[in-house]
Amino acid sequence: MDLRRDHWTSRIGFVLAAAGSAVGLGNLWKFPYITWNNRGGAFVLIYLVCIALIGLPIMMTEILIGRKTQKSAVGALKQAAGPAWGFVGGLGVFTGFIILGYYTIIAGWTLQYFWNCLRWSFLGFDAAGSTGEAFTAFAGNGPVQVGLALAFMAVTASVVQRGISGGIERVSRLLMPLLFGILVLLLVSALSLKGAGEALSFIFSPDFSQLRLSGVLEALGHSFFTLSLGMGAMITYGSYLGRRESVVTSSLVVVVLDTVIALIATIVMFSVIFSFDMADSVGKSTAGMLFITLPTLFYKNVPFGAVLAPLFYMLVGFAALTSTISLLEVVASYFIDQRKWSRTKATWTCSAGIFLLSTLCGLSFGGWAAVSDFNWIHAKQGLFAHLDHMASNWLLPIGGFFITLAAGWVMTREATESELVNDSTPGWFHYPVWRFCIRFLAPAAVAAIIVAVIAGKDFS
Repeated sequence: MDLRRDHWTSRIGFVLAAAGSAVGLGNLWKFPYITWNNRGGAFVLIYLVCIALIGLPIMMTEILIGRKTQKSAVGALKQAAGPAWGFVGGLGVFTGFIILGYYTIIAGWTLQYFWNCLRWSFLGFDAAGSTGEAFTAFAGNGPVQVGLALAFMAVTASVVQRGISGGIERVSRLLMPLLFGILVLLLVSALSLKGAGEALSFIFSPDFSQLRLSGVLEALGHSFFTLSLGMGAMITYGSYLGRRESVVTSSLVVVVLDTVIALIATIVMFSVIFSFDMADSVGKSTAGMLFITLPTLFYKNVPFGAVLAPLFYMLVGFAALTSTISLLEVVASYFIDQRKWSRTKATWTCSAGIFLLSTLCGLSFGGWAAVSDFNWIHAKQGLFAHLDHMASNWLLPIGGFFITLAAGWVMTREATESELVNDSTPGWFHYPVWRFCIRFLAPAAVAAIIVAVIAGKDFS
């Protein structure tokens, strides 16, 4: 059995794969939703500050730990910070397993709506098929949910099973340019609409009188969650990064791509919403914005909507796939590195276990009362909602908090500086600034997220 470690063939391969991990439904779905609910401009500005001071330093941290140790999350933290720190990596593997269990359900929705849009584009739009009642009936159809999750999981596993250079990198090189190309096409179309100016003003004109403390916390939380931090995904991807590549430059490019894509998606959605006076119907739920409001707008109001709608849901599906690939790699790489399983065995065994969890999540919208009525946490209904709550509010922040402590307070200055500062490091980077951020700002910020959760804030 060949256990030699695979590597990215180039920096662009790593950047596209890491950006694919970060770019997901949170960019195309959740960010526009929370930006809308927090009244735009001031929230976006605070979010960008949080990305620069919190998200980027933690991104560099995870990648440097992976690249230095050449191991996935558990082994990397054991080697970098000491044997006792392996539990942080183990928490990341568990988190990846949990998130992928319910994320595949949402990913499956993108397949269904891509198919719906193809039918509507060729056969005519069925308004009754794009209502809240239709979506509720669709979500409550357990066999359909399980079938879509199985299809998405099978595609994900087939990519991960092929390895880093031959699977994940190759697919990322194809999907990420396609994703960006579709998004730019949608942006050009959106900017031609009458509401584009109002949308741009809403997003980029700060009005701090509209910003609440809860909005600041939301910006802080999303700047952390959007980059796939806290579960070892970037540690794992960083472990396949060559020694000659700059951790600083690679991290910056990934963060910029993730942020730009989120902003473009927001411009597209808001331009459509402001153009056709749909403001009252978009702030009720993230699912409502993506799967109920937008299809109707595309087919009833947007020029060339019959072409753009399938492209949009193809875009969302691509973003979901690049994220599910990285989540499965986090889980499978543990068994490859620590248990010495072959990649094929690790990928398909982990996929089978995750699919069992996905099955339960897929039945938690009415398909099976035992999981649909599950109500352990106040104000949460169903297993899906509980797992999302647990991962977003507890597992990810706790993992991220300990990773910042490991890099800032346990690893030596020499160990981190040698990974960040070399001949390929850009001139604008100052190691003392990063060290201050990772020792003080980042742990304090992630701790604030945890404190907010304890006080009742919900980031799921």
